[in-house]
Amino acid sequence: MPALRLQGIRKNYGPVVAVDGVDLEVQEGEFFTLLGPSGSGKTTLLRLIAGFERADHGRIELGGRDVTWLPPYARETNTVFQDYALFPHMTVADNVGYGLRVKGVPRGERRERVQRALRMVRLTGLEGRRPNQLSGGQRQRVALARAVINEPEVLLLDEPLGALDLKLRQEMQMELKRIQKEVGITFVYVTHDQEEALTMSDRMAVMANGKIQQIGPPVEVYERPATEFVAGFIGISNVLERDGVRFVLRPEKLRLLDEGEEADPGMTVEEGTVEQVVYVGMTTRYSVRLMDGELVVAVRQNMDAPGHARSYEGRKVSLAWAADHAYVLDPAKTGEKES
Repeated sequence: MPALRLQGIRKNYGPVVAVDGVDLEVQEGEFFTLLGPSGSGKTTLLRLIAGFERADHGRIELGGRDVTWLPPYARETNTVFQDYALFPHMTVADNVGYGLRVKGVPRGERRERVQRALRMVRLTGLEGRRPNQLSGGQRQRVALARAVINEPEVLLLDEPLGALDLKLRQEMQMELKRIQKEVGITFVYVTHDQEEALTMSDRMAVMANGKIQQIGPPVEVYERPATEFVAGFIGISNVLERDGVRFVLRPEKLRLLDEGEEADPGMTVEEGTVEQVVYVGMTTRYSVRLMDGELVVAVRQNMDAPGHARSYEGRKVSLAWAADHAYVLDPAKTGEKES
């Protein structure tokens, strides 16, 4: 039995359709991510699961139990928000144990569970501090411990890392994944950050215009996008058309050939001119204008001496790719007609 099941969920705000007939199953113990741009419906869907919004149509089940019309406090869920929503006048320990106190858990058991939760999020020794004495990353950990300590069936996370700087956000991605595996609770995570979704998820759903465009493990969604929208939203994609067939080529699959260098047998080779070279740390990104006018992006790891890549600007080059690196888009899903 799935931890969460949505059937035909629909939510309107006046004439605006925020969630449009969503069907979804999330398995027990899964780290599941709802990914999409602003306005795609992902946060509204999370709020419907939590009970903060009422669906206009459809059914929501948690552990097989119909909770569609139940208020938030009657559902076995907890939510971690981007702003953390910690009580400023309470200590870390009191914030973490607040839910247990409301439930009437005895003080001794509450203290023990709070200490266990703080060890899990690596905040031992900070239980006497107040939120304004903590860093952003520490406050995020307190909010997570407060949610996990109640042992919900499903933990809902609404872009909880959005306020953190890049390095701390990357560190917390790994921490969240570690904690989720340790406690075994089902996580439903909302983000617009593709790297977060690819890094942490067991499976992910890409949303747009209130609908789910594709569901699958990160490697499947990235390597085999179901629609042109998914191909363009997840990372950088080159969408090309040859002989009436539209296909996706990821930049790292394209091989930039130096002068006199030959492609491997069976590879497709096309000529072009490098219009722009962008250094992005570990890799360099090359924008190449093909002979037919199409602009494609290729990337190379920075194995050469610094600054060498700049010499490619304005140079004529050849791009090569293998047939099995070109993923053909389904015309029925992209709105294209078969030729």
